[in-house]
Amino acid sequence: MRGLDRACYALFGGRSERPRHERDRSHYRATTITTGFDVYVARVYAAAALCALAVGALGAGACLALGGPLFVALPGVPHGLVAILAGVVAAVAAFEGVVRGGGRYLQAAALARRADIEQTLPSAVRYLRVLASGGADDRTLVARVAERPDAFGETAATFRTVQSRTELTGSMGEALRVVARDTPSRSLLAPFLLKFREHAQQGPDAVESFLELEARMLANHQSRANDEAAGFLELLAELFVVLLVVPTLLVVVVTVLSVLAPSLDRSVATAFGPVSLRALVVYGCAACVLVIGAGAAALVDSLRPTGYGLDWYVRSSSVEGVLAGALDNPANAVVVVLPLGALTGVALLLTGLDAVNAALLGYAAGAIPVGAIAVRRARRDDAKDREIKDFVHGVAGHVGLGQPFAAAVEAVARDAHLGPLRADVADLAFNLGLTAYGDEVRATALARFTERIGTPLAGRSIGLVTGALDAGSDAETAFEALQMEIGRLYDERKALRSQLQVYVAVGWTTALLVVGIVVVVNTYVLGSFAQLAAVSGSTAGLAIDPAAVDPARERYRFYVVTQATMLACGWFAGAASRGRYEALLHSGLLVVLTYAAFALAGVMR
Repeated sequence: MRGLDRACYALFGGRSERPRHERDRSHYRATTITTGFDVYVARVYAAAALCALAVGALGAGACLALGGPLFVALPGVPHGLVAILAGVVAAVAAFEGVVRGGGRYLQAAALARRADIEQTLPSAVRYLRVLASGGADDRTLVARVAERPDAFGETAATFRTVQSRTELTGSMGEALRVVARDTPSRSLLAPFLLKFREHAQQGPDAVESFLELEARMLANHQSRANDEAAGFLELLAELFVVLLVVPTLLVVVVTVLSVLAPSLDRSVATAFGPVSLRALVVYGCAACVLVIGAGAAALVDSLRPTGYGLDWYVRSSSVEGVLAGALDNPANAVVVVLPLGALTGVALLLTGLDAVNAALLGYAAGAIPVGAIAVRRARRDDAKDREIKDFVHGVAGHVGLGQPFAAAVEAVARDAHLGPLRADVADLAFNLGLTAYGDEVRATALARFTERIGTPLAGRSIGLVTGALDAGSDAETAFEALQMEIGRLYDERKALRSQLQVYVAVGWTTALLVVGIVVVVNTYVLGSFAQLAAVSGSTAGLAIDPAAVDPARERYRFYVVTQATMLACGWFAGAASRGRYEALLHSGLLVVLTYAAFALAGVMR
């Protein structure tokens, strides 16, 4: 790899100094890419050159093979010259496209990092405030956040960069200044780092006061951002409904017009052979619906704060772990169950079912079990999160009465009703009883407790106690802060869940509306057209082609568009509920329900 980099740099190393890459350089500094900017630009130009050669050769060859009409339009011009010019144009376009794409990638990476920072910075600042209450200095504060990437994401990565630059320069203030200059979060993180640098020079008391004020300000900013996201989501839901209903209505209109405009049935040459213009419109609408559904689901999922869905599950690294966790971890279930769904689709195809229904039912056979596993795991995790909240309040009460941390946990384990957390809390109480063997046992016990619970809420909250106690904060202060943090996180989670249920209902209502429209059209409109076409054959003055509307063919096309809409609605509803795993469940259920509805209505081909 180093040899390739040296070759790329030798050929294109000077391109990074060009003015067109100044903006790319600023975006690069805002990312976490470890490759040098000069080397990155050289790689992009090398890839662009290879792509240009390949596309240019393909363009010239395609021009020679398919350029008959063009050559006729340019009499006297050598065919080879035309092909060369076409190849050059294609190569230049490909080269420029790859170079611009490299710049756009840096911009997208910087924007994604900024979004993550702005989601995790408020929690990180609250954590810093608790640490500062124990008298921790600025380097300890930075180190504690840097070691928690699971809870603070790109904010932790930024603090790791501060650590690294501090070790290189020997100055925390200089490191904070440089990182504030390069961070993509110009409106939040950059001013925070500069103000943190200023207050750190004034002493621990100034830092603690600053962090307390900053935590309140960031909480207000986060609340406003959540309100803006809610407004955008409402607009997205309205647009989603319109964009999904319109293609279905367009297919109905095209079918009606085909009776009066026979030209819609003329054939159009495609890569798959001649296809009627009406068929292109119908299947194009189906493809458009799928793209709209996937895009809407991705947007909804991106608006959900980190740790508030099901997408944080990690697939096991070994085959044995994947198989053992397939019924508990949806990330493992995807690997095991979806291939079984594909085999089900192949089996249905071999039994004589048409390809579209075989694919749809095979998808449902894999998607529904994965989604069901995800929902079951989510409900269990929700129950644990409710008990974590009560557990923290119970421990905080005992600690506030002056009991040691280990004794408080033991009292709660003995007296409180903790439901699914009872065994985990008992294990924590036993391990904390071993603290006579060293303080490290306490941190290990809390880490084991968090891992056994296995929910984002536990990871984001219990770790706060570990870091605060290790940094010297007293248990009462740490648990007082933890009470506030876990209460806020739990209430946010409930409010978000309640808000998103509206959009789950939007997805299902849209789906059922489309099914109803199509079933009615199939039952009444197509039947009426068939009768009208039959009458036109024996009645003078009626110029309706009897073959213009084939009820069986039109019903099948309506069915394809409807099932595409079901997939889109299911993806949207599931993404709004808990994320991509539940999107599989909703889309699979809608596919099966639509298949059953069409079969029972007698409109299935």
